[in-house]
Amino acid sequence: MASIESVANTGKKLECRFCQRIYSKAEHLTRHERSHTGVRPFTCKECNRAFSRQDSLARHEKLHLRRESMKCASPPSSIYTPAKSNALQHLLAADEDIESHNYVPPTDHSTSQTWHEQSYQVESDMMDMHCATDLDFQLIWPDSEELFQSIMSTDTTTHMPVGTLPFPQGLDQFTPTSLDSPTSFDDRGTAIKSIPNGGGHQAVHGVSKMISNLSSSITAEAEATSITSVFLDECLHMFFVRFIPTFPVLHRSTFVFKECTHPLLLNAIAIGSLYLGPKDAIAKGEALWRLSHTAVATSWQSLITHRGPYDPCNGLQLVLAALLGQVYAALSKNRALRTTSQIFHALGFSWARHCGMYDNDTFSLDGLPSLDASPAEKDRQWKTWAAHEIQRRALLAQYILDGLVSSASGNPTSTRHAANQLGLPCDESLFEASTADEWLIKMRSQPRQDVSFRNIFRSLFLPVDMGRLPEHTLTSFSLRVILEGVQSLVSDSTDGPSIGVPTRSEIRRALAQVHESITKNTISTPETLEALLRWHSICLDAATDSSMLCRHLCARYNIPQHVLGGNRGLKAGLDLVAWAKTEDARRALLHAVAIQDIVEQLPRGRAHVLHMPSSLFAAATVYSVFSLAGHTTVNLPRVVDWKDALFTEVDPCVILGDLAGTSAGSSPTRRFVRGEQLSSSGYESMTRNLLYELNSMQKLFRCLSSQWGLAYDMEVVLNSWISLSH
Repeated sequence: MASIESVANTGKKLECRFCQRIYSKAEHLTRHERSHTGVRPFTCKECNRAFSRQDSLARHEKLHLRRESMKCASPPSSIYTPAKSNALQHLLAADEDIESHNYVPPTDHSTSQTWHEQSYQVESDMMDMHCATDLDFQLIWPDSEELFQSIMSTDTTTHMPVGTLPFPQGLDQFTPTSLDSPTSFDDRGTAIKSIPNGGGHQAVHGVSKMISNLSSSITAEAEATSITSVFLDECLHMFFVRFIPTFPVLHRSTFVFKECTHPLLLNAIAIGSLYLGPKDAIAKGEALWRLSHTAVATSWQSLITHRGPYDPCNGLQLVLAALLGQVYAALSKNRALRTTSQIFHALGFSWARHCGMYDNDTFSLDGLPSLDASPAEKDRQWKTWAAHEIQRRALLAQYILDGLVSSASGNPTSTRHAANQLGLPCDESLFEASTADEWLIKMRSQPRQDVSFRNIFRSLFLPVDMGRLPEHTLTSFSLRVILEGVQSLVSDSTDGPSIGVPTRSEIRRALAQVHESITKNTISTPETLEALLRWHSICLDAATDSSMLCRHLCARYNIPQHVLGGNRGLKAGLDLVAWAKTEDARRALLHAVAIQDIVEQLPRGRAHVLHMPSSLFAAATVYSVFSLAGHTTVNLPRVVDWKDALFTEVDPCVILGDLAGTSAGSSPTRRFVRGEQLSSSGYESMTRNLLYELNSMQKLFRCLSSQWGLAYDMEVVLNSWISLSH
């Protein structure tokens, strides 16, 4: 393999082997890769502190010289307040190893190059002692430094006198460490009013001390992790380029840093930290999540009244902050955070209803500006439209999250998905428009779709002679909402027929129609694979409850598991060995194999969608049951007809259109489901060793755990199952 230097001499671009960032100079790539590897070759002679860059060491050594000079002359007390001194000392002690950002986001989405070079600049000026900053780098989000200063500010609650509370405008406005300030990062809410002493003096004293200790401890946790403005900047960048493409709930092109509340920003940054290489990134991200969670839990009454410049309703950013916080917690390695997500996940729906978001989610197309309107008018309309679209997507994402959390907890969903009256989100190409002119041109060419998700669910479950799923242009995001709606009905029907819940036969017919819609809609190949991944996991649960299988398997062999929460009991009389010989078991196996194949096909950068860990774990559960039941090697149909895999012999045969399985009686898929032996020729069947596949899954979980810590506990359980199978 050619060295970095030799490649650089040829003028070729250099790519980071950890994050695929492009550099044109070898020294820039070497310096950048140290942020992933943690190598620090430069050491201070005074204090032996290590740095990864020579210029960082040089700046640090200047601080030793400045401290020596300060010993000879004490500054006036009016220049330094104790709070500013603490903030400064934190910055001096924080990680000064600032990695250069030699790139800016592309402005032309038609180009294939991901990032463009930007010249590296180093400022040699000494630190400004008044503002306590040393911005010798170029941030993608320049306001990251202000957010950093605001997060690390400790002058709000840590030095307040006993008997006073940090309530700028009364009890209902308490905002710990000013994390909910929507207007300015410098507005600390300094008007702290004393609460009169009286009969409740002792209670006020205790509450004041409790709040002070809570705020101090959480801020101290963030300080202890050496969070820097560069770290915040890097995380926010990764949030938009890695996470948002798979979960598009924020609009990158109109995103304005200072118009966002701190909890929303902190949760976005925490999610972005999951995509960074350094080992301490997880601890830093979790510290920021705790800051955000504390702010939301204690000051939601203030946040729910906040309204951004273009937001259609109050509280939108609170709902978004809760959404991102729950996503982070639900897939975290920290079990306490996962439990928190299960307890609090319904709050997003409650806050949205309180703010009237379900009644104000439409944008009027009648007032669209003309193409020759002023840039200011087009920009204003674009941002107004984007805010409406973000609100709709934030609500729809709550349904996706609801399905994710309810599956993990074993509890029903917190709302009726089939009653969702929201309209469809816009086409992704329209949402990704980078300028107001591009948006306006695409907006005028978009067909009007006056249809709600409730209409779509209704059409899925109409009688077989009354129609089928209407022909709509469904985006990947819409398909995910529909899939979670069907999953909620599968969950409701697990324990038998219920009033108002479709029968299993009707659910299978709906799943067949959704599969047809996934394959026929014009979405990208990665998005199709992601939708099919979730579709197969829902079909697997429609055949058998994978969480129930996992609980039985772990209980049977006394294996502790921390993947599935809740306290659902075991199903009486379930024999796992006998189950592996049933038709439902063979259906589940077909879907499990499909899940594994899709996970291995997904391209890099799209391999960490939210439902991937749970889908892969469901497949591993089915593999393990078959292996422990003695069916390590299985003979599967080479090509699976998924309609034949879905329907049973007793399902209605009169299915509209091409959903009718004309070959249901003789296809290899149908014969496999019935338990018949398939031909051993390579044309009809293939053999898979499930124990080998389980070993392969170990590596997949190991890769997933770098982003979603939940996969770590999944891998632990899988290791136990594999040990039993040998």
